[in-house]
Amino acid sequence: MSSNDIIVSLDIGTSKVRAIIGEVNNGAINIIGVGSADSEGIRKGAIVDIDQTVQSIRNAVEHAERMVDIQISDVYVGIQGNHIALQTNRGVVAVSNEDREIGEEDIERVLQAAKVVALPPEREIINLVPKQYLVDGLEGISDPRGMIGVRLEVEATIVTGTKTAIHNLMRCVEKAGLRISGVILLSLASGVMSLTKDEKSMGTVLTDIGEGSTTIAIFDQGGLAAVSTLPIGGEYVTSDIAYGLRTQSEQADKIKLKYGCANVADAADDVRFKVTRMGSNVEKEFSQLDLASIIEPRMQEIFHLIRQEVRRLGYGDKVNGYVLTGGTVSMPGTLPLAQQELESSVRIALPDYIGVRDPAFSSGVGMIQYVSKYMGARGTGAVKKSTASRKAAAPAAAPKPGMFERIKSMFNEFI
Repeated sequence: MSSNDIIVSLDIGTSKVRAIIGEVNNGAINIIGVGSADSEGIRKGAIVDIDQTVQSIRNAVEHAERMVDIQISDVYVGIQGNHIALQTNRGVVAVSNEDREIGEEDIERVLQAAKVVALPPEREIINLVPKQYLVDGLEGISDPRGMIGVRLEVEATIVTGTKTAIHNLMRCVEKAGLRISGVILLSLASGVMSLTKDEKSMGTVLTDIGEGSTTIAIFDQGGLAAVSTLPIGGEYVTSDIAYGLRTQSEQADKIKLKYGCANVADAADDVRFKVTRMGSNVEKEFSQLDLASIIEPRMQEIFHLIRQEVRRLGYGDKVNGYVLTGGTVSMPGTLPLAQQELESSVRIALPDYIGVRDPAFSSGVGMIQYVSKYMGARGTGAVKKSTASRKAAAPAAAPKPGMFERIKSMFNEFI
């Protein structure tokens, strides 16, 4: 990666599409632009309407562009869902250099060798995550560059997904007029941002509670060990509020964001608000305590299902703590309720950058950190608007200029 690169991440969620622009200066990351838009066409993390999703992506990207006056052309896209699966594989190659020094080419070859695995026709590889390298049988090597050896091996975790889900996601991004630099599993990206090295080694559950789904990623022995998605999230809380207060879902969501509290013990009876009842113009007054009594049972259920899923994955007694991210966990009272229900040490992770200090941005910021650390930048992904033509609204080919225009353009370059 060069000394000054622009990385753009795109997190397409059930409630929001978020575009985050990160600038990398000599290894240090600065978040310089953030754009978000209401997510249309997504249900429980899956695309159900391509045209609406494309418009949501455009809105989020244009919002980010306006913040920093640049045009975004390339993005890294996050993916998650219940179609994601993990499997392990090993790659082996002979070191090609005559002096037996392991170089970039050898590492690339051994990673490609690890990708040679039998997959069902409906699945394809999303990411390959090296767990450890072996040089002539010596284990536990994290970076073999510059070492001397004859035989290079890698143990890797292969992340796969269904072609339908991957290609529909890529199709939406491409129809929005953007090029895809890479597709990244959001659990891996969140893990880079949210977890310490010790947490990854000792066994930690990273839980992303979004609006439409909850993603559980178990990190153990330094890497991602298991991943699962539950079809339950913040929109169920909104639905309960709408039903309990007999109001529209849109108003219920605003009430949740402004007055919501996940724990009855932390709610205040003197904080009051009025709600327009469904089917009438009559307003009724409620307290935050009334609201918390609706929210707490649903949040308890979510944490109960998380704990149950961790047990099903075979990590019930191997977990040393939980780390929470996602927009839903920013609700007051979530942490004490989680500690009570999960009966373990729990903390909430959020990015330590100005403008994105919210658990909802963990995945997007994590993608930028993941790319900076492991993938390197493939093109800057953005240019100044003043020196770039606006991209077309649809990815249709522009008409070729005539001879007069081409000659005029040549002279303009010299003037």
